[in-house]
Amino acid sequence: MQNERERNSGVLESMKDEKKFVNDYLSDLSSLVQPEENLVNKLLDIKKKIIDINESKKKILIFGNGGSAAIASHFSVDMTKNAKVRCVNFNEADLITCFSNDYGYEKWVEKAVEFYGDPGDMLIIISSSGKSKNIVNGCIAAKNKKFKYIVTLTGQENSNPVSKLGDVNLWVNSKAYNFIENTHQIWLLTIVDLIIGKREYPSN
Repeated sequence: MQNERERNSGVLESMKDEKKFVNDYLSDLSSLVQPEENLVNKLLDIKKKIIDINESKKKILIFGNGGSAAIASHFSVDMTKNAKVRCVNFNEADLITCFSNDYGYEKWVEKAVEFYGDPGDMLIIISSSGKSKNIVNGCIAAKNKKFKYIVTLTGQENSNPVSKLGDVNLWVNSKAYNFIENTHQIWLLTIVDLIIGKREYPSN
């Protein structure tokens, strides 16, 4: 009987700890996407730059690693299909493995920019750490290719290498990867809906 009471007490204590974890987790995550003037102004600035790119008949190239690559794909599809702005990502396994094999993983983004980018294009880079060498090299390649704008989304340390290469830099004040990635996705999809001008619309 004593052992059963102890087990039940342990289960209840564990549930309390887990509830606290979830409450704290969601509260801390939501605090990162609260609107403040500097963030709102940057989102409006990015929207303005995207419209300029579109009206100039240029395109957006977007890159990320891992979870950031998935976010890049989501943004690219929504931007192209729903916002009617040409946006391409490069998450095909054959392209990445080919460029990585031939040029080295640290250069595959750089090579994609060189092969597929045109002067006047826009680069959007997503990097949770802001330190990935392939992403840094991609930014440098875009500058050399005379891209008109570079937008960076990073986290971790504020003065990271990637953020120093952008025209507009969105930084998440967190060291938790899932917080950073979720915030990046919310910001990017906010820009999509901002361009469309509404948040509810048909999927076709």
